Amino acid sequence: MQIRPMTQEDVPEAERVSDEGFFELDSRMRRATAPEPTRRTAIHRDSWIRRTRHLVRTDPGGCWVAEDESGLVGIATSFRREVLWCLATYAVLPGRQGQGIGKPLLAAALQHGRACTRRMLSASSDTTAVRVYHQAGFELHPQMYLTGRVDRSVLPVVEKVREGSAADVELMDSLDRAARGAGHGVDHEAMLATWRLLVSDTTTGSGYAYLDERGRLALLAASNRRTATRLLWAVLAEGPETATVPHLTGANQWALDVGFAARLELHTEGYLALHGMKPPSPYVHNGALL
Repeated sequence: MQIRPMTQEDVPEAERVSDEGFFELDSRMRRATAPEPTRRTAIHRDSWIRRTRHLVRTDPGGCWVAEDESGLVGIATSFRREVLWCLATYAVLPGRQGQGIGKPLLAAALQHGRACTRRMLSASSDTTAVRVYHQAGFELHPQMYLTGRVDRSVLPVVEKVREGSAADVELMDSLDRAARGAGHGVDHEAMLATWRLLVSDTTTGSGYAYLDERGRLALLAASNRRTATRLLWAVLAEGPETATVPHLTGANQWALDVGFAARLELHTEGYLALHGMKPPSPYVHNGALL
């Protein structure tokens, strides 16, 4: 087996490794109350491939594969933005875990962030993976998510929210730096290409929220809780009947206020792993682009 840099030609096969790895994890960890795990749809597969091609292009030193005579058996993609290093995807094929593949992959990705003072990743509840992250110096903060059918009778009239565009990148980067210590920079270009952007920019506060391909919240940052609350209500109003608000930490209680008011249910899943920083707030991170 060898650990080598990921290439653009590797990306479709890397997506297969990621999909199989996370499907197996979902199957193993599924609770009786959870839906049956499913494989990625074509839309999600295309989105994963576009995002990973973007990261291979912007951060070739942060994207790695493990390969043997059978093909790719593990992957890790990561990136640096200013002083922040983020792990986007980390997966090993089912049946190949526990064979010394994951640790050297993570070590190669971490080397890409050696000069960064902050590190951030969104982890599943997989016990093996979170142990590795803890051993690598990350603090683990439990994540929650809200889900359910939105009670539209309680939706407030949301004002001071507009459609965003590339002209808002400077504003968004300033909000990113205040929340997590680094702007998303070139990642906004990738997000704007596939997601819808909502922006609130007033004298009392600023913020933005991305809605993904399904109309669900993908990322939110704001200068204060009032603006973040306004944006989340706008996302729920614009989104599908069944909403999901993912990746919530205990630092973002304002999001629970909105979710409970909208009659959504709260669940726990996974961890936000951090090094050199506290959980961002008011901020709802993205699972891959953080």
